Amino acid sequence: MPNSIGSCPLRSTVDPRLLRFSAGATAVVLGVVLLVIDAIRPLGLGLLATQVALFGFTAFVSFQWSVWAQLFARFIWPRISAPTRLEDARPPRFAQGVGFVLTAVALICFLAGFDVAGYVLTAIAFGATALNAATGLCLGCKAYLMFRPVN
Repeated sequence: MPNSIGSCPLRSTVDPRLLRFSAGATAVVLGVVLLVIDAIRPLGLGLLATQVALFGFTAFVSFQWSVWAQLFARFIWPRISAPTRLEDARPPRFAQGVGFVLTAVALICFLAGFDVAGYVLTAIAFGATALNAATGLCLGCKAYLMFRPVN
């Protein structure tokens, strides 16, 4: 089905289906990190470092040009109907910032030999992204809405 919107609107607003797709892809990456970090440490650390970079790029540069958004825009979005609603991109970008902090500290913990702390922080990020993918509930978005300045 062709979309009624001419291009994927990922600048100031975002398709909520992209958010769930991105959360699902991120949950897969973080789940693999948790599974392989002991057995294949360089792979686990590399995947975690990549996810840190993805979170950072999405939070601080652009949701529109993130890897997950590009995959969604190129392969999924053209094959589905137009979104019935769009959401403000600021709460998900804030959530990406929270994910960035959690996974960056987890990576530092793993590199410094504090594996338990690394596991806990990675598991928290995994749990939040898996929850978002499964239910659409974004904990970072809820935090943003609780703490945002009142206009």
